[in-house]
Amino acid sequence: MIATPATSSPRLPIEPALGAAEARGRGGIVNISSGSLQVRLAETAADIDAAQALRYRIFYETMGARPLSGMAQQRRDFDPFDEICDHLLVLDHERDRGTDLVVGTYRLIRREAARRHGSFYSAAEYDISPLIAYPAEILELGRSCVDPHYRGRAVMQLLWSGIAAYVFHYEIAVMFGCASLPGTDPDALAAPLAYLYYHHLAPPALRPRALAERLVDMRRLDAAAIDPVRNLAALPPLIKGYLRLGGFVGDGAVIDTQFNTTDVCIVVKSDLITEKYLRHYERQSKDPWAAKDPWAA
Repeated sequence: MIATPATSSPRLPIEPALGAAEARGRGGIVNISSGSLQVRLAETAADIDAAQALRYRIFYETMGARPLSGMAQQRRDFDPFDEICDHLLVLDHERDRGTDLVVGTYRLIRREAARRHGSFYSAAEYDISPLIAYPAEILELGRSCVDPHYRGRAVMQLLWSGIAAYVFHYEIAVMFGCASLPGTDPDALAAPLAYLYYHHLAPPALRPRALAERLVDMRRLDAAAIDPVRNLAALPPLIKGYLRLGGFVGDGAVIDTQFNTTDVCIVVKSDLITEKYLRHYERQSKDPWAAKDPWAA
């Protein structure tokens, strides 16, 4: 989860929606189906509104985050980054009529979008200058969110399939973003924080560092006191997923009181994602009945 910065900015209008031609062009970037489920980019203001509604239900009504001004009245999670990002959506086309079709979402921010906005979201918590200096395209991932009734393998596979297609299309070399551990007591999270530091610290050339005024030292236990197997198993599923892709963490955690979480900065080089995506399409070109899910093999 990526927490919203502490700001009371009013909800920004997301109009006009993309024109039909532009929406069709973007539809070719990500469009993967599995049964009644489809993953694609948001194409209209209504799509973005549905993603914000899902985020509100999960972050505020389920996980107990504290809504900022205007959010509770509208029952939407929003911030200024929603205007400049790409919203990745999973839709279930068999949901009951009148029910939002969006059952999963991710927020994707590329370098050019962040430049137009003035910063990446993560810059409110971390010094990400090593990532900004990286001589290739970078992508910030955030606001990962799935409806509780859809938290099985299929939706998460589709989200990651969508990210893989997006990464492949834009030739993205590095992905990053803030991921959360529950709670705001670093001592209660001493074991997972220390495990992440000692076993998954990013190399210096790619290592974000928590801003000095927000930095929480992750080395809260000695390395010898860490049980790697047990601590890996106990991590939130999203962080485990990033680590399975060969992900790293930055130096220092950050407390987010609004979301009642402790954040770490994740960095993932996208080689493994694009390699798996390419293998899928090489396989599909030879076998028209190949699985639609690039993560199935």
